[in-house]
Amino acid sequence: RNAGDYIFYTDWAWTSFVVFSIAQSTMLAVGAVYYLLFTGVPGTATYYATIMTIYTWVAKGAWFALGYPYDFVAVPVWIPSAMLLDLTYWATRRNKHMLILVGGTLVGLSLPLFNMINLLLVRDPLQIAFQYPRPTLPPYMTPIEPQVGKFYNSPVALGSGASAVLTVPIAALGAKLNTWTYRWMAALNSSTL
Repeated sequence: RNAGDYIFYTDWAWTSFVVFSIAQSTMLAVGAVYYLLFTGVPGTATYYATIMTIYTWVAKGAWFALGYPYDFVAVPVWIPSAMLLDLTYWATRRNKHMLILVGGTLVGLSLPLFNMINLLLVRDPLQIAFQYPRPTLPPYMTPIEPQVGKFYNSPVALGSGASAVLTVPIAALGAKLNTWTYRWMAALNSSTL
């Protein structure tokens, strides 16, 4: 039984790593680009990532209080990727399009790499299998075995590749949301005059 639980938790760790790599890199890009272009100050992305990190610490504490293992929730390593975003904006002399293309790509490529630290530090799936047996799930809830072997057995390569592609349009969305915010502010100001 525990061999099956080990496979379940290994697959769960790898699959969730890829899914969360994509989710976290896009989430960082849209928010950081939005605030970075709103202020126009390099360093804003790092500030945003720091706030997100603190929020995640609070969430981790909440999960732990509910009785989950302490390393069940891994705090994402957002700050170094946000620093690359700030560096891109600063180095390209506040060029919005380079921020989207280069900065977005760097976030997508780097965040899974930095988050690999989390994957290495999370408790061994075999240990988890013995302490927390795999939940008995109905057939329609059973996870599909991920075909990780096709990607050279590397969730980081898969996460980085997918994130690098998806983070650029999401960074562009952050920039576009900025435009809408200015229009909304202008409309609000003109209506109150």
